[in-house]
Amino acid sequence: MLVLLPPSEGKASSGRGAPLKPESLSLPGLTAAREAVLTELVELCAGDEDKAREVLGLSEGLRGEVAKNAELRTAGARPAGEIYTGVLYDSLGLASLDTAAKRRASRSLLVFSGLWGAVRVTDRIPSYRCSMGVKLPGLGALGAHWRTPMASVLPEVAGSGLVLDLRSAAYAAAWKPKGEVAGRTASVRVLHAPTRKVVSHFNKATKGRIVRSLLTSGAEPKGPAELVEALGDLGYVVEAQAPAKAGQSWSLDVLVDEVH
Repeated sequence: MLVLLPPSEGKASSGRGAPLKPESLSLPGLTAAREAVLTELVELCAGDEDKAREVLGLSEGLRGEVAKNAELRTAGARPAGEIYTGVLYDSLGLASLDTAAKRRASRSLLVFSGLWGAVRVTDRIPSYRCSMGVKLPGLGALGAHWRTPMASVLPEVAGSGLVLDLRSAAYAAAWKPKGEVAGRTASVRVLHAPTRKVVSHFNKATKGRIVRSLLTSGAEPKGPAELVEALGDLGYVVEAQAPAKAGQSWSLDVLVDEVH
């Protein structure tokens, strides 16, 4: 099983660990594309601060994020699972997983990123600010920048098993499963059952709990149909829509009564 996650907008501090080693990151086929984004982002943020804030879409109160980006090559690095914070990651609770669940997390979780493309939770990265929606002056829109290398690398990473896609729209744009991979991909929405509406905080928290439930239970669904069954066994109410034709993904709606 491969689980595709969005990053968090806010991130924990880098700390005092050893600095980034780009060549040590997982998915080495993304190395050249990562280096291109990293180089331009560092140069941008080391130059005109106001221009950098405008490009990155940062408010006046987030000026410190520009300085942080300028130091990415020398800042301390920590496992990505410790860098990403926020509602989804709080609910996922990587740090409190037991040993077996942590092994499953390191093997199956893949976090998408405007800067790194995608990383494992065990990859050591510094804290940064660069969303997939950013358009860098030189490279252009990052979603488009990542599509070609992702199309080459991700099908192999997906292997032959289930792909559980929990990404937000901006990050889903960087790689869309196609062909045979799409047929074993399930995209998930979380809906407030009485209203059938998506609520942002609620959506993220429930997705975090879903991943935690799968990791702690040891469930290993082989495809979308088996995922629906596994989630039902774990107490979730799921409505599934199988693809209408080949090359399309499954759509799953997880229904929850309480918004919290």
